[in-house]
Amino acid sequence: MHTVKDSVHDHIEVEGVAAALLDTPAVQRLRRIKQLGTVSLVYPSANHTRFEHSLGVYHLASQALAHLGIDGPRAERVRAAAILHDIGHGPYSHNVEDLIHRRTGKYHDDVAGLVETEPIAGVLDDHGLDPARVTALVTGEDELGQLVAGELDVDRMDYLVRDAHHTGVPYGTIDTGRLVRELTFIDGRLVLKEGNVQTAESLLLARALMNPTVYSHHVARISKAMLRRASERLLETGDVTGEQLRRMDDYELLVRLRGHDASRALADRLADRDLYKRAVWAELDDVAEDVFDPEEPLFDPDHETVRAFEDDIAADAGVESEHVVLDVQGQPSMRESTTGVLVNGEIRRLDEQSTLVRALQMAQREQWRLGVYAPDDLTEPVGRAAERVLGLDVDGALVSETTTGEYASLDDYNE
Repeated sequence: MHTVKDSVHDHIEVEGVAAALLDTPAVQRLRRIKQLGTVSLVYPSANHTRFEHSLGVYHLASQALAHLGIDGPRAERVRAAAILHDIGHGPYSHNVEDLIHRRTGKYHDDVAGLVETEPIAGVLDDHGLDPARVTALVTGEDELGQLVAGELDVDRMDYLVRDAHHTGVPYGTIDTGRLVRELTFIDGRLVLKEGNVQTAESLLLARALMNPTVYSHHVARISKAMLRRASERLLETGDVTGEQLRRMDDYELLVRLRGHDASRALADRLADRDLYKRAVWAELDDVAEDVFDPEEPLFDPDHETVRAFEDDIAADAGVESEHVVLDVQGQPSMRESTTGVLVNGEIRRLDEQSTLVRALQMAQREQWRLGVYAPDDLTEPVGRAAERVLGLDVDGALVSETTTGEYASLDDYNE
């Protein structure tokens, strides 16, 4: 047994298969993957790692299993999945995940190739566990997979409190102890017991408040977009494959980016925190509905469409295409809103039961922003060009923060 002192959960006792998995290379690599990617450029103390988070998920999973009365091999599979659930992450966590997926077809939870081969498969076999069944739990399959990757999983319970703790913001506080104690299975579905509507609401409220202040903070989005662009240029050289990029850690990627002519300029900017600025910061209603695709306006345009718009904006502004970055958020969603809660003996979806949750869903739409970024001295021409190319309603959208006094301070660290 190992006892680990954790900044969030105090002492975590790691034993059994989880203890054996800790020192495998794939798990140790998570020490070199920041949980929040480039968010440390906004909140300097946000340097916690996927390794810490995986220990926290293991801890909460163990508590939930104890309260549910689940033990033996079934419980050990869940504990193994909790420790291993993030080993498929690329460098800087989610920051380059879409790029890696375009090149490899894999997301971070595609861990079969890592779990079902040596040395992890050997550790699992030594403990009488089937690697394929552990992989299935990581992707949310099987009844117990809901604990690791579901609507009400211990993964999000840990990352919310951990991210709030390390950024210092007061919004991610949730009662993880009560949440794991009040979980139960009814007809194979993981739900919260009677009388826990407010407990579930607290989880969604924390998530809704963390999104604009941390996860989608404008500086975090700008730095993420720059990192993605630099990584894309590195891949285009052919010197690094998508699969190689996927298995790098944060430090390795930054060194490779700074060491190649194609990506050095952007990588040096990231290293020195010499970031692009917002030329456009537009709300959902500021953007014409059919600007991207009449079938699915605004949300999730494909990579080629985004690059074509960047080229058009650059041509209109009379600048190089490399100086324009278009950042389009996906469709506002709140997966946790479908959480099942027992009310008067029947399972109800939280968003059908809670007026607060429905209000949070509306707030998500209001928080949506489309960003166009450029070097500081080019934000004005790029912003005006983006206005014309994208058909923006300039009465609502911020076009070039350098000419709009109201936003002059918003490019500082976390103001």
